[in-house]
Amino acid sequence: MQQITIPATLDQLETALTFVREQLQKAGCPAKTAGQMELAVEEIFVNIANYAYHPGQGPVSITCEVKGEPLCATVTFCDEGSPYDPLGRTDPDLTLDAEERQIGGLGILMVKKLMDEVIYEYRDGKNCLTMRKTG
Repeated sequence: MQQITIPATLDQLETALTFVREQLQKAGCPAKTAGQMELAVEEIFVNIANYAYHPGQGPVSITCEVKGEPLCATVTFCDEGSPYDPLGRTDPDLTLDAEERQIGGLGILMVKKLMDEVIYEYRDGKNCLTMRKTG
């Protein structure tokens, strides 16, 4: 298991993606699974950067572990921002026209659909979101 802690700012997105990408590549993660994981990592990181510490800034720790047969990739984000469970929202109603839907929620819905498991916990004063994908 590898971990980095970086500022939760948009200019650090590439650092976060590179960290996860390198861990997935080292473990021999299939390209499709790696691509889905990277897309989910981008969505979660951008949300943390934009909202966790608003209007201030703070750190985010990203842990990545790839193991098992078949390979299972697990990425966990922990931040010390305002407590917020993104999984607690009702999923957007995709049967409605875009103008009729409430703003927000599409990104986390995409993450939930791409991943096999997404878990949120608030522990030790931190928001922790864990995503798992087997592939």
